[in-house]
Amino acid sequence: MAEKEISLLKEQLARLDETKFDLDAWKNHTLIFLERIFGKDNSKLKIIRDLHYDYSSWNLRDTAASGKSKDKDPVKMQAREILQATILELETLGLPKDEDDERKVWLLLQDELTGKQTKEIEALLKSDDKEKAKRISKILENIDKENLSMVLAKLLLK
Repeated sequence: MAEKEISLLKEQLARLDETKFDLDAWKNHTLIFLERIFGKDNSKLKIIRDLHYDYSSWNLRDTAASGKSKDKDPVKMQAREILQATILELETLGLPKDEDDERKVWLLLQDELTGKQTKEIEALLKSDDKEKAKRISKILENIDKENLSMVLAKLLLK
């Protein structure tokens, strides 16, 4: 489960209520955590980066006229919603799979396999065959040891 990640995000939620709240510092901390959890290209990072206070004279006038207090801070409210949705996602769905690594492995293997071998492995991966690992191993035995060593070396370097 994603207990550590959820705990970090809950701490960030609590920091929204600090009296000396610094949006930029909060955003930096939150971005570091979200990048580690979801990766650099996740949409949540862009949403957090885009959080900012609007200091235009129209916005300040409307805020004063409506009597918005610090409790109704729109930036903090939005930040809170983002983190609550992220925590709910982690509690419900768990940590995201690292599909990029799986894809890299697959691409490296495809360079060494024939089309027929690739199709056989794909079928085995989707099957309920109890001896799936053995059968895939048999297919991989056909790769030259030199080429298999190169695939492993490339995996270690990525």
